[in-house]
Amino acid sequence: MKVSYHGHSVVKIETNGTNILIDPFITGNGTTDLEVKDLRADVILLTHGHNDHVGDTVELAKANDALVVAPFELATYLGWKGINTHPLHIGGAHEFGFGTVKLTQAFHGSAYTDEETQQIIYTGMPAGILFKAEGKTIYHAGDTALYSDMKLLAKHEIDLAFLPIGDNFTMGPEDALTAAEWIEAKKVVPMHYNTFPVIEQDPKAFAEKVKTGEGIVLEAGDHLEL
Repeated sequence: MKVSYHGHSVVKIETNGTNILIDPFITGNGTTDLEVKDLRADVILLTHGHNDHVGDTVELAKANDALVVAPFELATYLGWKGINTHPLHIGGAHEFGFGTVKLTQAFHGSAYTDEETQQIIYTGMPAGILFKAEGKTIYHAGDTALYSDMKLLAKHEIDLAFLPIGDNFTMGPEDALTAAEWIEAKKVVPMHYNTFPVIEQDPKAFAEKVKTGEGIVLEAGDHLEL
């Protein structure tokens, strides 16, 4: 399994011949190395409905006939736009041909903002994602604050975790270090930082302080083999 990071919260997983994108915010993302026109996606996993996570989902899903897996309300909203969706909800899991997806809690908001009409569209509860395939478990925390039930995630024996460190909108580095300790992931990669001035952080300083597991900084386009 090949797992790569592409700036902000964009993660790509290649497993069992399937290309999976998580939170594909490409257009307008100054930290990514990707271009929408070059991307192939069989599956798109979404943590919540904020614009910097839904990103280019509709265009990518239509161009690739991709399946979009998302929290129920967000999946319903995207389904109305003519794309193929599979709804899940917090605590629910589903086994697909490419792996198992389970949604976890995330303490945050979830709404899509239509700048043209100045409307904010409610898209249900935000989530984190536990993805299991090839005997490995990946945790993508989405956007979240620190919460004590993260301790329960340790039972999933997480091989690789992506944790937000940007602060202001999500956990900052201190809380993310606590989260890393609680979830006991073997490898921890910081995400959701330096995209905007208000979330500028030093990812290397964070990674060096990770004590439970190995802290690893991935630049946009870097990958790990699991």
